Amino acid sequence: MTISLSDTGKRYNREWIFRGLNYAFSSGKAYAITGPNGSGKSTLLQVLAGAVAHSTGSIRWANNRGEISPELVYQQLSIAAPYLELIEEMTALEFLQFHQSFKPFLPGLSIEAMLARVGLEQAVHKQIRFYSSGMKQRVKLAQAIFSDTPLLLLDEPCSNMDASGIRLYQSLMEDFGKNRLVIVSSNDPQETPFCEEKINILDWKPAARK
Repeated sequence: MTISLSDTGKRYNREWIFRGLNYAFSSGKAYAITGPNGSGKSTLLQVLAGAVAHSTGSIRWANNRGEISPELVYQQLSIAAPYLELIEEMTALEFLQFHQSFKPFLPGLSIEAMLARVGLEQAVHKQIRFYSSGMKQRVKLAQAIFSDTPLLLLDEPCSNMDASGIRLYQSLMEDFGKNRLVIVSSNDPQETPFCEEKINILDWKPAARK
């Protein structure tokens, strides 16, 4: 899968979040979007997901079968982000079963095995509302990383996770991040050690509002 941006920009009212971005993202590589808090990293990630419309320029999604319509990009991606909520009345098992009903998981792993892989084997049947914030983040990572999608988007993937959770995340990316297009929005180097390319959004932000 590829994502190609040509002179792409996004603004809210008169403020440019980024502008004049020319870049190509390709499968088999991992990219980090960096920049200070509030600089627009998450906005760029959502533009790449097709969830937020760009304001200028163009963006093109394609795979080996040709160009992908912007309305269908969601079928090709999975995402974990702080602003995406879990259904907390469900158990982790129920939540992943529900997710699987509209987006398949990678072959060869049962949902129980996925939850064990993220260290939640003792909480499979517990409602998510009783999970700690770190446990909830593990569910989000399982939902995203184990989805059978060519595009994996991760926004601050280690939010609320302790040192063992960060090591788990790095292990998951080592085992399941290859041969996909992975884009991580983060300021934390522990979340992006596997990223071959880094994009500082400040390099694409006008110095002053226009």
